[in-house]
Amino acid sequence: MKIKYSKHWIRKQKDKKKDITKDIIEYCIKNSNQLKDKYWTDVFNAISKIPVSGRILKVVYKKENQKVFIITAYWLD
Repeated sequence: MKIKYSKHWIRKQKDKKKDITKDIIEYCIKNSNQLKDKYWTDVFNAISKIPVSGRILKVVYKKENQKVFIITAYWLD
């Protein structure tokens, strides 16, 4: 899976979300159902419990062929 990041996510990861790594995002997408976003038609959500920390992660992304475009990711708890 090829992952590409939005400018928003790059900025947020540098400042506040250093603990959300590429491996955790990839795990969340692979182990979650593909949920449609409430407002955007071409955007999906992935919600999964991360086993190492026990926390729940939400990833908002677009899927284009073999690429995944990460818009944002954040902890729900």
